[in-house]
Amino acid sequence: MQRRRTRLRPNGWLVFALCWLAYLTVGYYLAVDQQFFFGDALSRVQAAQSVLFSRDPHLSAIGFIFTPLTALVQLPLIAVSPVFPILTVDALSAVIMSSAFMAGSVAMLYGIGRDRGVPPVLLAIVVAAYAVNPMIVLYAANGMSEAPSLFFLLWTARRVIRWVDTDDVHDLVTAGIALALGFLTRYDLGAAAVITAVFVATVTYRRPDRTRRRDRALIDAGLVLLPAAAAFVVWSLTSWIINGELLAQFTSEYGNAAIIAESGGSGSSSLGSALGFSFTEMFLLAPLLPVLLAVVAVWRWRRRRLRPLVAAIVAGGAVLAFQTSTYALGSTFGFLRFYLAVVPLMATVALLAVPERRTVPHRRLGHDAQVPPLLPPGRHRLRSAAAAALAAVTMVAAIGVTAVGITSPRYAPQEFALATIVHPQPDSVDPVHLDARTVARSFSTERQLAEYLDALDLPDGAVLTDTVYGFAVVARSARPSQFVIPSDQDFAEILNDPARYRVQYLLSVPNTGRGRSDALNLRYPTLYENGADVGVLTLEAPNQGADLPDWRIYRVLPRQVELP
Repeated sequence: MQRRRTRLRPNGWLVFALCWLAYLTVGYYLAVDQQFFFGDALSRVQAAQSVLFSRDPHLSAIGFIFTPLTALVQLPLIAVSPVFPILTVDALSAVIMSSAFMAGSVAMLYGIGRDRGVPPVLLAIVVAAYAVNPMIVLYAANGMSEAPSLFFLLWTARRVIRWVDTDDVHDLVTAGIALALGFLTRYDLGAAAVITAVFVATVTYRRPDRTRRRDRALIDAGLVLLPAAAAFVVWSLTSWIINGELLAQFTSEYGNAAIIAESGGSGSSSLGSALGFSFTEMFLLAPLLPVLLAVVAVWRWRRRRLRPLVAAIVAGGAVLAFQTSTYALGSTFGFLRFYLAVVPLMATVALLAVPERRTVPHRRLGHDAQVPPLLPPGRHRLRSAAAAALAAVTMVAAIGVTAVGITSPRYAPQEFALATIVHPQPDSVDPVHLDARTVARSFSTERQLAEYLDALDLPDGAVLTDTVYGFAVVARSARPSQFVIPSDQDFAEILNDPARYRVQYLLSVPNTGRGRSDALNLRYPTLYENGADVGVLTLEAPNQGADLPDWRIYRVLPRQVELP
């Protein structure tokens, strides 16, 4: 049988190139022109920067709170930041990373439609509506990990949709690789790997061939799950060997659990309110998805073609279930971006609303392949047209609802500040608009601190800071080696006696909230209030951003000579 090409076709690459250029342009505008940043993106830039240009450069400086892929991808860009400082001081390396991955997710969605021969008009509407969705554009442009996670989810969905018909082992292997890389991007894709493996095992077990079906189900599930399991084991053991913590995201004082505890909780007072909040978040991103899903499911069930639909939603659905359950348990924050997986899920369902017009691509049909016959062109024409219209309306309607939803401080606490950039109102006294402007100014104080310290022309190791909040200062600095940070192997020694190690300045934040986990406050509890007898106040900087601390810079007192 003739082997089919499974690579992106030339027009798929064109989709990728056009989207990458558009997203990169938006990202450059937000980061460089508007100085609009998200904290997690800056934190990853600082982690990658520390691997190469801290005063103690080493690979483990990348940190073990976040999984490492997004920072690793930035390393080649960070490496040339001495020539192009904009890559770190304006976090452009993160923008390049996220814009490329999000453009890849658009191309992957386009590939799902091409695999199935979706009519060109519907394919164009679905792909374009996904690409210009406000949340997709924002998270393509802001350097966060959402972009690569969506790319890996769509890559997984594309391969599993193929596999249910072709039983092609190459698709299972590729899906397993995608899920492993996805886990190295975000922890919640570990749930996607487990649930996808369960689905694959179930499909294999229920194939018509009953011989050794249990063994075959376990083998197929293993092809999907083992790469992600290996990534989990290697990453966790590496963290344990270096830091003494298997799952630093959940056990470290820098992890989510500690941040939530120090911040006073996740924001939900009961299980009912938490579930209601999660469903509202998903509604804001995909308001008509339940209707579309019900219609497509009924239609496919009648045709006995339900498996491709389940394959399309299993990975993304697992991520959404994980986020909903962890928020209900108070283990994560109520951020709109945590539910972003519903957007590619909606788009994939929209592409499955019409019958296949092309045999699904494959390298080699498996033993249990069940490639269905294609419907004649005129068969179910009216039903297909109605389903296509519903799919198109679902995708387009989501754009408007999401555009309104992201202006809500309640449901989009990180995104609503974008309104002050898209539609600035400098004379407005509306409290919501004033709050949005404060959020938009986040990290502006930290940028000024970095520029102040750079201007002092300090030697290496002259400034001691923790990266609980200090990551934004370090990332902005043109001279990151002037900072002593927790990833430095001698950090504890220097913290205990900064004067001995010629530290000149201490960056201090209030010993409240997340500041309680700051290493300087743990060692010198009264440092922020009075210098703790180790420093004298040099500069105080009230913070202009939202939910960020005021800063004090203390000049380190010289060591006192001990008398006999």
